Amino acid sequence: MCSTGLATRTARHSGGTASAEHRYTAVALLSTLDKDRYNVTLVSPNNFYLFTPLLPSATVGTVEPRSLVEPLRKVLARVHGHYVQGYAVDAVMGSPLPEAAGGEQRLLEVEVVDGHGGAEAKGKRVYIPYDRLVVAVGSVSATHGVPGLEHCFQLKTIQDARRIRSHIMDNLEIAALPTTDPKERERLLSFVISGGGPTGVETAAEIYDMLNEDVLDYFPKLLRSQAKVHLIQSREHILNTYSEKISEYAEKKFAKDDVDIIVNARVKRVEPDKVVYTKKNKDGGLDEFEIPSGFTLWSTGIAMSPFTKRLTELLPNQSHLKALQIDSHLRVKGAPLGSLYALGDASTIDTRLIDYLYDFVEQSDKDHDGKLCYSEFQDLAKAVGRKFPIASKHFEKLQQMFETYDTDADGKLGLNEIADMFLETQNKMTALPATAQVASQQGKYLARKLNKLARRRDAGKEMNPHDSEDVLDIDDHVYRPFNYRNLGSLAYVGNAAAFDLPLPEPLGSWAGGLLAMYAWRSFYLSEQVSTRTRLLLLMDYVRRGVYGRDVSNL
Repeated sequence: MCSTGLATRTARHSGGTASAEHRYTAVALLSTLDKDRYNVTLVSPNNFYLFTPLLPSATVGTVEPRSLVEPLRKVLARVHGHYVQGYAVDAVMGSPLPEAAGGEQRLLEVEVVDGHGGAEAKGKRVYIPYDRLVVAVGSVSATHGVPGLEHCFQLKTIQDARRIRSHIMDNLEIAALPTTDPKERERLLSFVISGGGPTGVETAAEIYDMLNEDVLDYFPKLLRSQAKVHLIQSREHILNTYSEKISEYAEKKFAKDDVDIIVNARVKRVEPDKVVYTKKNKDGGLDEFEIPSGFTLWSTGIAMSPFTKRLTELLPNQSHLKALQIDSHLRVKGAPLGSLYALGDASTIDTRLIDYLYDFVEQSDKDHDGKLCYSEFQDLAKAVGRKFPIASKHFEKLQQMFETYDTDADGKLGLNEIADMFLETQNKMTALPATAQVASQQGKYLARKLNKLARRRDAGKEMNPHDSEDVLDIDDHVYRPFNYRNLGSLAYVGNAAAFDLPLPEPLGSWAGGLLAMYAWRSFYLSEQVSTRTRLLLLMDYVRRGVYGRDVSNL
């Protein structure tokens, strides 16, 4: 997986911002950032923005790859930014103060990419100065220690989608040859997908649709009768992060379509011609099974990109195994305040309430008796909600909560009682999902905050290097913490779609056939970054409806 980024030198008047870009995040930030307030430099190995939710559709020709991309230089033109084609590989973070305030220079180290793939460019590096660095490099697929993943495809980039489409078309053409051995034909027509999340489910649905429509129309009927789609999921249900109603609908739809769903199973190894997996038997042991495979997609979990790993090595207090730990202002823990932000699935918001126990108690204990009465506890709940917005829902029934943890019934909460409360609450808190929706909201939030900081600077309200630490925490001083709003989830399940929306039942979770599918398409059309891609997608859908998918292998 490539690493990308956004760097800024504070404003166009003095300083700037650098960004390691990733899909939604950088585009959301750039589209919201005020013009001419920052000198923006975007670092990415690809000079285009990719609309990843529709990548499964590109694997079978439902939409064309170019309909999903927008040139980054067009996006950057709005803020008069600069683009560097390369990978972010290292960073010099300097001192807590920016260079303009007397601090050491901060530098982003970038390995440039030669567009012609010339070996002479390999290893060439440049250094980009910045005041603020935004890291949104995404993630790579988790391997879980499974051997043989070199025989699998992944679906992270437009190149992945093209390779998958070409491979599937090759398999179909070879399977159609009269000289192909029957067992080899069966293997070529076996599609195995490991991972029952949205990417795995939507890819399985797209392959099924192609087999049932275009292969049935244009290839020998024997191919459709022998083709099989297998979906392996380690949990009890597919789409397990969605509502139960959505999972059940998807499973029933796939069962009706004869898509083989294998749940509570784990891939043991992948070989060039088969996938070996295990399932628990009634005795608690593991039974081993294998499926012939002509195409295997690996879509199970995420892991750190190389640049994210490098930052965790440079910074203290970075203990998370999959992402950079950030606070509720999206600042990376351990870095100088306001100098390093991380967004999207390169980051995870810190949920360790217990680490701030003494700070919260000291702040709320107005009479300094070491205990909190109910009014002081209300102040504590407000402070927790401000610093940890994701904890707010756990502090709604304050009176009931106070009485529950007041174990000695003295009308006050002691330090141990508050510690028990914090530990139990943080165990209930869940990290934000690694979705495009979260990344987009984070990008827009950070842009609005940077806009406000720039306006404050332009008004002459500069940071004083001799101010106290509380005053130096300018993010918290001028802007609210990030608070994620769940706007719902949706998934394509084969000429049908499922919606999981934050609405009262029965409106919240629903699914259906063509009507739901058109609603799904309409939503993604509205999410396009430009009118150009919106029109291209619309034409792709019309073309597919009238002429079917293009089954040529280009």
